[in-house]
Amino acid sequence: MRSNSLSLRCGVALALGVASASWPIAQAASVDLPPVSVGAGMRTSFTSTNYDDIDADSNDFEVESARIYLSGHVTDEISLMFNTEYSGSDEKVVVMDAAAQFALSDEVNIWVGRFLPPSDRSNLYGPYYASHWGVYQDGVQDGYPSESVGRADGVMYWGQFGIAKVSAGVFDVPGTKQTALLNNDDAEKVLGAARVQLDFWDPEGGYYLNGTYYGEKDLLAVGVAGQTVDDDSAYSIDFLLEKKLGNAGVVTFEAQWAKYDGLGGYAGDESDGYYALGAYLFPQEIGIGKFQVLAKYGEATFEFDGLGDVDQETIEVDLNYLIKAFNARISLFYIDQSFDPNVGSDNTQIGLGLQVQM
Repeated sequence: MRSNSLSLRCGVALALGVASASWPIAQAASVDLPPVSVGAGMRTSFTSTNYDDIDADSNDFEVESARIYLSGHVTDEISLMFNTEYSGSDEKVVVMDAAAQFALSDEVNIWVGRFLPPSDRSNLYGPYYASHWGVYQDGVQDGYPSESVGRADGVMYWGQFGIAKVSAGVFDVPGTKQTALLNNDDAEKVLGAARVQLDFWDPEGGYYLNGTYYGEKDLLAVGVAGQTVDDDSAYSIDFLLEKKLGNAGVVTFEAQWAKYDGLGGYAGDESDGYYALGAYLFPQEIGIGKFQVLAKYGEATFEFDGLGDVDQETIEVDLNYLIKAFNARISLFYIDQSFDPNVGSDNTQIGLGLQVQM
């Protein structure tokens, strides 16, 4: 009993000694690790859709999107961004962003990896930072080619020069490598992309953009973007005006025109179109949030070689309840899509959407 007791006391003392000796090492290691920011987001909705041409209805509850955000600094100048996306349409989780970011100054920033290439404003704000619910349904917004969730693999420079923000990069052409190898061809094509934006009122910091700032900024911004591969190209012009009217609320006006000439687009060999969006945010707080009314109109034409053109008209009307800007908001939305000539997909949607981020 005594020897067992002595062995036990020695074992406990040894364990405590090892633990106390290892604590400073673990503590020092934790100090050297860079801080990491973790976040998440979700968009879920209930939608009732009427298909006019076949006189049929569908009712759907859906988690449209769910994301995990990870980012952190390696040094003061170097950071890493890693984000994932779950899409309810194909029920897959994919790597959305994976990029090393080198911020040498306001004028010199280099990104390497997977991220949003220079393109239209609507691609650079995405569904979580748009002012309306039904993003990417008008045949105009974000028709640029992409590998996943608007992203592409490549390298980019961007910089801020007073009122001007410029960006340019080269990227893999989505799907090119697989198609080329199947055809016993080379896979050396790259996509060139560039954007220039002028902010005449308040500046927008950083590379990614918003579709609205809910009155935090007075904005008058114009952007021109383009991408090209060989003889194929896509280009667009976008505009955003947002003004806080003192204690009388906030008005927002957004517009875009885009041309997809053999590169990107939603349908056809070529397509072009425009949309215009207007919104008004009421100043009164009702309950735990504020109401915003919004209307959007878009037209797009899809050109099919040998088959003629198809015209799409899209109307959206939203009633948004903003609890905490982009982090907690509810949208009651109405979306009507019609096609001429009818291609069997005229439809009307009425739904309720919820977005939460942290």
